[in-house]
Amino acid sequence: MGRKDASTARTPVDQYRKQIGKQDYKKTRPMLRATRLKAEAKKTALGVKEVALVLAAILVFLLAFYAFFYLNISTEVDLDLDPDEN
Repeated sequence: MGRKDASTARTPVDQYRKQIGKQDYKKTRPMLRATRLKAEAKKTALGVKEVALVLAAILVFLLAFYAFFYLNISTEVDLDLDPDEN
């Protein structure tokens, strides 16, 4: 008997949660759908950090590509110059 009486008394936190739940039902379906889609879009959106990392990786790749060909061409030019031919 004592347990049944103790469970019926609600704490202020439970009452507050119940109030919030009732307010949520008052929203229309399109509003709830828009809220859910907004939360999903925010969760899946790319952050500035990810974009910066991708741009930095592309820049490093391009610099490595340029350095490879620059060094490759500069060594070929040095080999073509023979001082004995002049």
